Amino acid sequence: MPEHLEVQLPDGVRLHVAVAGPDDAEVTAILLHGWTLDGRSWHRQLAAVRERFGERVRVVSYDARGHGRSSCMALRTATLAQLGDDLAAVVDQFAPTGKVVLVGHSMGGMTVMEYAHRHPHHFAARTAGLVFVSTTAEGHTHTVYGLSPRIARLIRLAETTGAGVLARCGSWRPPRALLRALRPSIRWMLFGDRCDPADIRLVTSAVAHASLRSIGGFRASIGAQHRLDTLAALGHLPAAALVGDRDRLTPPPCAQSIAAALSTTELTVCPGAGHMLMMERPDEVNAALAAVLRQVLERPAPGGIRAGDGPVAGVETVG
Repeated sequence: MPEHLEVQLPDGVRLHVAVAGPDDAEVTAILLHGWTLDGRSWHRQLAAVRERFGERVRVVSYDARGHGRSSCMALRTATLAQLGDDLAAVVDQFAPTGKVVLVGHSMGGMTVMEYAHRHPHHFAARTAGLVFVSTTAEGHTHTVYGLSPRIARLIRLAETTGAGVLARCGSWRPPRALLRALRPSIRWMLFGDRCDPADIRLVTSAVAHASLRSIGGFRASIGAQHRLDTLAALGHLPAAALVGDRDRLTPPPCAQSIAAALSTTELTVCPGAGHMLMMERPDEVNAALAAVLRQVLERPAPGGIRAGDGPVAGVETVG
């Protein structure tokens, strides 16, 4: 079973972190969830990695600020830039030595890109592999919700307006009765042809634990990010990108552009799957993650952190 810890960041936000595996593992895999979700979305990957690699790989997952069991934050910090800084702090705290593989779903993948952009030397010194699941390096460029562009523009306008309202609602959480009523819409937006009832319950529970500030506040940053140039500089790293061909939020062109920019990427398109590939297609995600981990385990460790690229200050662990 994972050990549950907290990390306190310099601005006072506390992140809930789950850790499985020894401190001296050869590789640490850090799993980053998507917008409005939490670390529980990776439960099938955590089990698969532990079963396949045992003590050789340590698995770390955490709830982003304002999500899950992590604390809420000031609205000005509801940005991908801040999430990239948070990831740097998590790497320092839970993988101070050894090789790191970063695994990001949706907003989590964008967080990985922001970390690489904002902390290039720190990233280069520690990161040995990448897995991108249902994510994008181009904001909302390709997001049309599986609808006509005209209807998509109307939905985006309504979404943007609603996000601004929610962002001002602070640490309040969505009413569970409302989420139950919205469950068919959540299922349509996030899943493809098939959906296990247990998975939609988990997703709805995760949304219920996200603060309204995080649901609304991150919207602008997610829509505006463009990091293909950042990815193009990472072509030496083993990488994988996966997408469902029914994904309404980050459709196949998002993953295709990632693979085109990051030349070492192994691209997998999952027929009939939507946005929640970790749940809908766990075997494919687990296989891609295992392939990257195997490559990383066989390679020499990345170079040590150079002067000036040391740990992010002000981080403490609370048991």
